[in-house]
Amino acid sequence: MKNFSAVLVLATLAACTSAPEQRLTVPRAPVETKLRIAFASVALREVSLPGYAAGEDVYLSDAAGVLRTQPGLFWADDPSRAITLELSRHLAQITGARIAAEPWPFGGFPEAQVEVRVEEMLAQEGGMFRLAGQYFVSSETGRARAQLFDLSVPLPLEAGATAIAAARAQAVRDLAVAIARDGLR
Repeated sequence: MKNFSAVLVLATLAACTSAPEQRLTVPRAPVETKLRIAFASVALREVSLPGYAAGEDVYLSDAAGVLRTQPGLFWADDPSRAITLELSRHLAQITGARIAAEPWPFGGFPEAQVEVRVEEMLAQEGGMFRLAGQYFVSSETGRARAQLFDLSVPLPLEAGATAIAAARAQAVRDLAVAIARDGLR
């Protein structure tokens, strides 16, 4: 019973000293690029993220590559869902095509399908936000493409939460431009 009381006291103290929870929203990155693509309709599958990026914690990578969370700081939305919707919105704005995340909400079938697999998505202490992975485009006409991407957005040296969120927004927008330019043409 004595050990249980000590654990209870420690848990209570830890709860009192923990950082207050804050939710980080991602601003919309402006889209100025307009591109024509080969498809009138495109379905976007849910973006696949690495385990650390799929959760609600916000991570930073130190110089040695060790990931650490920001105490009390969490993404406001599920990252896979949020990035899928961001990409869908950006692709629609860039191309003017009918683009939607799956499940396909329209009648019939889309002319093409895009799948994105992210292998790295994080802020690095050296002053960069990195988004890297691979995307795939397939269509009923047999046109299929696979492209690697490795995008970086500069961060201030002492990047705060809002700078990290803005960099993530820019990286996702840049990925949408790359998909439209290189994958859907």
